[in-house]
Amino acid sequence: MGCIIKPIDYKPLLSTMKTEQGIKLIKDFFQQNISTELRLRRVTAPLFVLKGLGINDDLNGVERPVTFPIKDLGDAKAEVVHSLAKWKRLTLAEYKIEPGYGIYTDMNAIRADEELDNLHSLYVDQWDWEAVITDKQRTIPFLKNVVERIYAAIRRTEYLACETYPELKPFLPEKITFIHSQELLNLYPTLTPKEREDEICRKYGAVFIIGIGGKLSDGKKHDGRAPDYDDWSTMGDNGLAGLNGDILIWYPVLNRSFELSSMGIRVDKSALLKQLELEGKEDRLELYFHKKLLNGELPLSIGGGIGQSRLCMVMLHKAHIGEIQASIWPEDMRKECQQLGMPLI
Repeated sequence: MGCIIKPIDYKPLLSTMKTEQGIKLIKDFFQQNISTELRLRRVTAPLFVLKGLGINDDLNGVERPVTFPIKDLGDAKAEVVHSLAKWKRLTLAEYKIEPGYGIYTDMNAIRADEELDNLHSLYVDQWDWEAVITDKQRTIPFLKNVVERIYAAIRRTEYLACETYPELKPFLPEKITFIHSQELLNLYPTLTPKEREDEICRKYGAVFIIGIGGKLSDGKKHDGRAPDYDDWSTMGDNGLAGLNGDILIWYPVLNRSFELSSMGIRVDKSALLKQLELEGKEDRLELYFHKKLLNGELPLSIGGGIGQSRLCMVMLHKAHIGEIQASIWPEDMRKECQQLGMPLI
């Protein structure tokens, strides 16, 4: 179990009923905004996929997917999705989506190996989105433009929440700041990646950290990324590797940085081959998804995930994600959170 952050004198600003109403308000408003902003159409997504096709997201490569046998398929194994990073790209091809347009869906997942704390739950819900791009758009400026449009939708949602519930006061800055993970290391060479995120978010309020997945000058990664969806090895216009990143904000309720989204321009054929080699995962080249990508059967794309419960948690000024979503928590955590004024659903 992870460590619980214990905000001093915390009290929920909204009642349980107002919280439930606020969750619906935020989810309805934000998904309409983001779909309009990025020209995305909603599609239906799977809860599980067949094992062995290379479709499931490997996250950091160590998390175990929830797996079960399917009786009518001769006990073939299915895996509950970790996310839909690769499935979305297959769907773009299947639906023949044109450049400039894309899809989004409600992604629900179970992450059994998650360390449970204020921000991490066994249950993950996010808006997974993916859009088709051209080769000329595989650049840092294009990535930044998409990030700014997503952040604008987040700020509009904050405005709505605060207008609807005057108990809530806005705190997000007008603009989001961009910094590469290597530049962040240069700024704070003695700090851990998490401590660096705290410092830069405390300073600017909202930050997009570019280039997550590859090794930095100290021989370490800022954070892990699977080698076969985000492109973290291609050199960007700033001379540093990475066409992906994370949207983080400074969250005053918990006095720490807070990740809202992981996203990026996806691998093309050359980046896939390079990253699989760097990670020693060349065996994946024989999998269904990877073969289709190498054969040129999948479009170039950009995509990511935006946490639904996390966004609601921030918009409604909650101290624990369990105040937003129903999940399973250790009994001692439930009792401690109750004593701290954080009643878990």
